[in-house]
Amino acid sequence: MAIIKTNAIRRCVPATVVALVLLTAQADGVQAQEWEDWDVAGFAEAVNHWRDSDGPDGLVKQRNTLQIEWSRSRGPGLSVSGVLRGSYDSVYDFNDDEFGSGAGGSVTIENAGGTEIFGPERVPWGQSIINSPLPGLPGGGGFGFNLNQNPNEGLILLGDDLNTGTGGNFLPGFGGVQLAYPAQPCDDDKRGCIGSYLNKDEGDLKFPEFNDKLDFIRELYVDYEHAFESGRAFNLRVGRQQVIWGRTDLFRVLDVVNPVDYSRHNIYDELEDIRIPMGILNAEYRMGGVGAFDDLNFQGIWNFEPFRPNDLGQGGQPYSILQAGNFFRAFNNCWDNGCTVANFAPAPDGSPALLATDFGPNQIGIRDADVPDDWGDTAIGGRIEGVFKGVGFSLNALSYRAQLPTLSGRNIESDNPFTAEVESQDYPYLIAFDIKFPRLFMMGGSADFYVDPIKSAFRVEVTHTQDEEFANTLDPDLFSESDVMRWVLGWDRPTFIPFLNKTRSFLFSAQVFGQHILDHEKESGPIGPRGMPDFENNYIATLLINGFYKADRIQPRIITAYDTGAKAGVISPQFDWLLTDHWRLIAQGNFKWGEDDQQFDDNRTANPFPPFTCPPPSPGCDFNSPSLGLGGYEPLGRFQQGPIGMAQEENEYQLTIRYQF
Repeated sequence: MAIIKTNAIRRCVPATVVALVLLTAQADGVQAQEWEDWDVAGFAEAVNHWRDSDGPDGLVKQRNTLQIEWSRSRGPGLSVSGVLRGSYDSVYDFNDDEFGSGAGGSVTIENAGGTEIFGPERVPWGQSIINSPLPGLPGGGGFGFNLNQNPNEGLILLGDDLNTGTGGNFLPGFGGVQLAYPAQPCDDDKRGCIGSYLNKDEGDLKFPEFNDKLDFIRELYVDYEHAFESGRAFNLRVGRQQVIWGRTDLFRVLDVVNPVDYSRHNIYDELEDIRIPMGILNAEYRMGGVGAFDDLNFQGIWNFEPFRPNDLGQGGQPYSILQAGNFFRAFNNCWDNGCTVANFAPAPDGSPALLATDFGPNQIGIRDADVPDDWGDTAIGGRIEGVFKGVGFSLNALSYRAQLPTLSGRNIESDNPFTAEVESQDYPYLIAFDIKFPRLFMMGGSADFYVDPIKSAFRVEVTHTQDEEFANTLDPDLFSESDVMRWVLGWDRPTFIPFLNKTRSFLFSAQVFGQHILDHEKESGPIGPRGMPDFENNYIATLLINGFYKADRIQPRIITAYDTGAKAGVISPQFDWLLTDHWRLIAQGNFKWGEDDQQFDDNRTANPFPPFTCPPPSPGCDFNSPSLGLGGYEPLGRFQQGPIGMAQEENEYQLTIRYQF
């Protein structure tokens, strides 16, 4: 009954606010006005992406979209607006061997210690020697993997397109961690589908807007504005909308009010298209010129819609930023059904060899996702913005839930695979997690100004966020908290390039993004570095060059970005041609490069189950201890590879045709 009441209240709140807006408008005299005619626009669009990579390739997106934008006003102070969008991605039909019901297959896992005694150098999923009678293991061997429950079918090796987990490690010959994830939609294969997060069936993948969140309603809000005789104004916007705080694009610093759908096209689509609109009460009081300020405004927002995290892309989708969705699905399958992990267990005879290991259920992996859904998880914030002596500025504050997931190893009741009984207790340094979305508080500000002598506009954003969570192999829970500083400096300048265009300037736009983790923890272990895989300081630079021809109907452009920590970059040449007032053609490429050598401690040499998992230098130990630092690409190297480096094999050719009406 309490749940029913809470949900009912949630539904009533926005409806009540909208009703109050309408009543206030009527009291203010707006009722004397007539509703104006509908203002309707929109477009139909066909998007095709083809990929050439070592992993999934061929057709990776064939999205057909219809979007309708409409508004209607009543007098000068009241209007209703909306954006409806529906799409169908036929790649799950036309290339189902890569992404649909036929995706994946049987896999073999590396067994670096393979010999005549310990099996071949590669073993089939679920058939490692550490799942069969073997002298030296409790009960003769076997951790409870059930191949009938978790068959070797519909699987893809994690990071297979990057060749990760199979070499390039700190100790030659030991091999890296390697996992496999179920790749088919969740109605075809439920393995690794987390109930409250990344649990999409084939219909959800084909028709992403038509779900229980009603995402086909991109925007739907009521605007009410009251103008005072003094020239000041009060505006109230209520409903599903996008609230844009940032002054930059591609990567977000201040612009964190709305979550983002990275499953659409990683980081490369316009933020306007991939922000997830939320039900928000947005109130603004515009004062105009006040004292020394040329303009001064106050804004308060309350996101009353239940929390939504970023959509990172589910395991098996063409786009999964950082390949995180693939990793989550692989690790959730480990917890629910067991899994085979490459090069994990030391050879029982004490030889310097690591063997593929079949873990049973509830031993390692991701147990669950805690997606908040109550009143304490709404977001609330405010902003002061204005203009002071020609400099536009803002001061922002927001209390909200982290939109990016974190992995918490705290209070995970696991089973010790080396014992006969089922303990169900928390083991320090064990690779077992829940997905969490911690509460955060962000403060920041922005400024933009023009420097006339160099004909350039500059944009600056700075934020400080409290208590973000990061993976940390030095902590018994394998994560720790830290405050984070983020900043961006942007530069825009129209510049003539006479030999390319004598009559029209080119737009040059550059940005440098920086991130600093204040409580960064990292040290050199006996074998390699351990602690936080994220860089203490990292920088990403972007550059846009946009040309204009034929009355701006033809716009060639180049967009490029480079991640200094990952040593990875992307370049996207584009040709945007407005054929007529209605037809538009965009042809582009998306080409990435990088060094796939980002490695980090993978926690294999930790000691969660003493004395069974004692690292080699401490035989017979009876205490929990952190990893010695043995590592490779998987799973934590992805945080150093970054979103560009982890997608370096996703080179694409893209064609978009749009009809605007």
